[in-house]
Amino acid sequence: MVKLCEGFLGDEQELAKVVYFTASPLNPEKSSRQSAFLNANKLINGDRFEIIRGKYLDKQIQCPNCHYTISRPEEKKTDVNISVRMIADCVLNATDSIVLVSADSDLVPPLEFIQQQYPEKRIKVYFPPSNFSCDLKDNLTHHNSKPVLMYKNERRFRDAIMPDVVTDGSKRYEVPEKWKPNNIVSV
Repeated sequence: MVKLCEGFLGDEQELAKVVYFTASPLNPEKSSRQSAFLNANKLINGDRFEIIRGKYLDKQIQCPNCHYTISRPEEKKTDVNISVRMIADCVLNATDSIVLVSADSDLVPPLEFIQQQYPEKRIKVYFPPSNFSCDLKDNLTHHNSKPVLMYKNERRFRDAIMPDVVTDGSKRYEVPEKWKPNNIVSV
């Protein structure tokens, strides 16, 4: 993740840290794959890669017509954690630029707060592939900026691919089979 983010830096910019906000999936297989990914990033990048966790809760949804109930996982705390961290970094003067990689329109209010209270802080928003937010785009446009569409930067993704095995001698993380290129199905 650090190498990917560094690929978007300008000549005079320095990346201090990538703060990765996530929640562990409820599915044990998915959780295990995510842990391997995060641990490998931590092993490669040390203190330059920080993980802040939210959580998933099962949410019961009932069909209003047939009253059939299903359980659907819902991520909790992640957007609040992102908001608090962005504002805290501004209040503590821990950054001169914020780069948000998200298309979650719930993050417009903290961005507006930062834009009003800390106008000297640069804000960039990168939309992950297959994600877009008109609300975030409109906020940026209002502040003479525009989002970066990450899907248009395939070379940067390719340049940031980790090796299949990451190790430091005592710890070893391997790319899960499901994530290897020959197992990825295009949609």
